[in-house]
Amino acid sequence: MKAKKIPMRKCIGCMESFPKKELCRIVKTKENEIFFDATGKLNGRGTYICKKTECFEKSIKSKRLSKSLEAEIPEEIYEAIKLEIEKNE
Repeated sequence: MKAKKIPMRKCIGCMESFPKKELCRIVKTKENEIFFDATGKLNGRGTYICKKTECFEKSIKSKRLSKSLEAEIPEEIYEAIKLEIEKNE
């Protein structure tokens, strides 16, 4: 029997690949709302990031987060996402 393939995703902070379950997902919905997706199943444009605060900081500095979601991200949304990542660390 073939082993089940583990879906891999790349962290936009450190640019390393990890199993999808080990990463946090940030999603932009059709209504252009951006938030932390705890379920990993919400509809919309998603991007993945490590559960480390430094990766999140790096993705903001390099503007990778706003590029991958194709949107400008307000400061309060960064703060909300950062809190969620810290909770999951």
